[in-house]
Amino acid sequence: MDAMASIPKRVGEIRFGLLSPREVRKMSVTPIITADTYDDDGYPIDMGLMDMRLGVIDPGLICKTCGSRAGDCPGHFGHIELVAPVIHVGFNKLILKSLRSICRNCSNFLLEPQRKNEYLEQLQQLKIMGHSTDDLVNDLFKEARKTKVCPHCNEEQVEIKFEKPSDYIENGEKLTPTEIRERFENMSDDDVRLMGMDPSNARPEWMILTVLPVPPVTVRPSITLESGQRSEDDLTHKMVDIIRINQRFQENREAGAPQLILEDLWELLQYHVTTFFDNEVSGVPPARHRSGRPLKTLTQRLKGKEGRFRGSLSGKRVNFSARTVISPDPNLSINEVGLPYAIAKQMTIPVNVISRNLEKMRQYVARGNDVHPGANYVIRADGRRIKVTDVNCTDLAEKLDIGWVVERQLQDGDIVIFNRQPSLHKMSIMAHHVKVLPYKTFRLNPAVCPPYNADFDGDEMNLHVLQTEEARAEAEILMKIQENILSPRFGGPIIGGIHDHISGMFLLTRTDNDISKNDALDLLRKSHIRQLPEPAGYRDDGEPYWTGKQIFSQLLPDDLNLEYVAEVCSKCDECNRENCENDAYVIIENGELITGTIDEKGIGAFKGHIVDKIVKEYGSTKSAEFIDDMTRLAIRAIMRSGLSFGISDEDIPKEAQMHISEIISNAEDEVKRLIEAYEARELEPLPGRTLDETIEMKIMQKLGVARDKTGDVAGNHLGLDNSAVIMAKSGARGSMLNLTQMAASVGQQAVRGERIRRGYTGRTLPHFSKGDLGADAHGFVKSSYKSGLNPTEYFFHAVGGREGLVDTAVRTSQSGYLQRRLVNALQDLEVQYDGSVRETRGVIVQFKYGEDGIDSTKSDYSKPESIHSIVKSVTGREVEQ
Repeated sequence: MDAMASIPKRVGEIRFGLLSPREVRKMSVTPIITADTYDDDGYPIDMGLMDMRLGVIDPGLICKTCGSRAGDCPGHFGHIELVAPVIHVGFNKLILKSLRSICRNCSNFLLEPQRKNEYLEQLQQLKIMGHSTDDLVNDLFKEARKTKVCPHCNEEQVEIKFEKPSDYIENGEKLTPTEIRERFENMSDDDVRLMGMDPSNARPEWMILTVLPVPPVTVRPSITLESGQRSEDDLTHKMVDIIRINQRFQENREAGAPQLILEDLWELLQYHVTTFFDNEVSGVPPARHRSGRPLKTLTQRLKGKEGRFRGSLSGKRVNFSARTVISPDPNLSINEVGLPYAIAKQMTIPVNVISRNLEKMRQYVARGNDVHPGANYVIRADGRRIKVTDVNCTDLAEKLDIGWVVERQLQDGDIVIFNRQPSLHKMSIMAHHVKVLPYKTFRLNPAVCPPYNADFDGDEMNLHVLQTEEARAEAEILMKIQENILSPRFGGPIIGGIHDHISGMFLLTRTDNDISKNDALDLLRKSHIRQLPEPAGYRDDGEPYWTGKQIFSQLLPDDLNLEYVAEVCSKCDECNRENCENDAYVIIENGELITGTIDEKGIGAFKGHIVDKIVKEYGSTKSAEFIDDMTRLAIRAIMRSGLSFGISDEDIPKEAQMHISEIISNAEDEVKRLIEAYEARELEPLPGRTLDETIEMKIMQKLGVARDKTGDVAGNHLGLDNSAVIMAKSGARGSMLNLTQMAASVGQQAVRGERIRRGYTGRTLPHFSKGDLGADAHGFVKSSYKSGLNPTEYFFHAVGGREGLVDTAVRTSQSGYLQRRLVNALQDLEVQYDGSVRETRGVIVQFKYGEDGIDSTKSDYSKPESIHSIVKSVTGREVEQ
């Protein structure tokens, strides 16, 4: 028998059906007849809801059915014999459809015998072909419902109505569950097949319950409170109610109680069985605790975010995990995560004791669990687990032997998995090496924020400690930060310089600034560079100096060659590249920055050409070193020169303010002229647009141009000495539009892409004339944020801003739900070694991944042709198409 059990078997088919009363009694180990749970000694009562034949949860007790102890016993079902049948609330709709489709007198399906046979054949064929029969069964129900006289016994049919939660009304009178059950019992097997059921494992009368299965004790364990009192599970509470009402019903019926009282008790029994299955049925008041909390019964246990599937199976709380707030530490490597001592002392890694590490492990155990790095537990060779304490640590260290396992605390260099929710792509969870640090937050290099979409305004992140060598090896090889610098979405770097890194590098490389030897050494401190290059020249006092370009060049690989146009200038195709006035044409020859300014396009996350080139040509370790060195250099550079931003940075001179007022005034005049032409019907409509749409579009266009012009005026007066302009032009943060709105004019406020027009009848606010189409009346904000908005402008600005907030909130929930559905639908697709995409059965979904077989991380910003250039540069030959 044991040999047979070990032979692998293939599941032939899964059949879904209904539990018959016979089946419920067969799988039950005892009838449950009393609502009591424990006797005065705290021992489970026989044939009560905690009967020891249903399984055991208390230590020391043995299950009377399987002989196992608590923890090993899976639990066993009991059953309650219901005195009167009740409707299973989960089948309400099917019961109604079935009652409407069969004869109220003879229980035959309301179809001509010939039609029945045709349908039965069609159903059989669909099943043989493996197709769904749902559509055909629905057609059957619809056709049967149209029949007004039974073709078998000529009985006239009456409309059956359904009233929530489980009342079926025929001819103004309520059908009892007994009557419904009798009708279903009289149905032939062929008629049952027409309803889409297989009579061998599902008959309609089984939807009316006469026996109720009692779940095992292990499914509804009781807990002992600190006071020593036992607190029962919600399901047990519900079963108690069912048994009590069942008993009262029987006693009243045997005592010959009036029909009215019996009907009330029957209703009550139906209520308790309904709420046992689902405590959120519409039209049924939920069953509650004494405290007023609704009971969590069977349906509530399974469905929703906290239910069994999503809360306990798809994702759940786990051991060896930690969570706290994150804060920045630019001195950490991108591959590192700063870990608080408190967490490092709590989290452990199991180490098998062998001859080579025996002494080392003894040292960990001897320190106890209070001195870091120590050990928290040891597991002996016989499997017994012992907690390491200050009292027993010395003794355990001496006894420690080969074959034991030491659970040692986390220390520098251990690999862990780090995650930020919501996890939307694979780089939301990556591997880092531990660096144990003081204080209470996880520390993270700011350059690693983009893939996690993290910031330091209170975000929390999760850390998971890997427990096996295989998991640690996999994390090291596949999940480490340096292996995920390139994003599979667009084939460029997702990790690189951000914000201050970009500003710092921009300031360092923009001008030929003289850097003394001490400053140069300070800038390159803590980098992988060991010596300075030859100086760029000598000052009048004979002291050597270096340039920012030279300092940056020290970080580049010696044989790196690259040319591109920096973000700071968009006119480089028009001007002389050799002498670009913005120093935007970047030329790197043999690892030396010859000309150009390093900005977002060179080293930034999402755009960094230099980072991209180093990753693709020099590998992940070299690129991680480059990012570490580059970010540290940038921060030191920005600290050296300083970059602050204040209210005075948006100051523009008087003549600029007058020029801006003039531009806005001219735009308003043009809008007035447009409105006059519109009112005089002289305006020419745009192709495919009505006159009303045309005037709106033209007004929006004129005002948009005016806003842009005011921005240009402000921009011309705020040169590259201005901090905000440096940030915007280098791509560090913000844009010239932000500056325009701060210094010149906020511009047109829009709702759904149109000017604001909702409000009062015919006008947006009460102090405008009806029908006023002017700029002011429809949300054009002339003022800048610096000068301040008037009340009307402020109101319109709030209207436009509200749309953004609502839009963000709605989009987040929608995209989250869409992502969840997509992930669930696609979770078992994988790319095989032959390049095809298949699902778990091996069925091919795509013959070639992405239809072109290209790994997007190996392409240059999603351009497939770059794959061929990479292969050619490595192998020296063309790729076959």
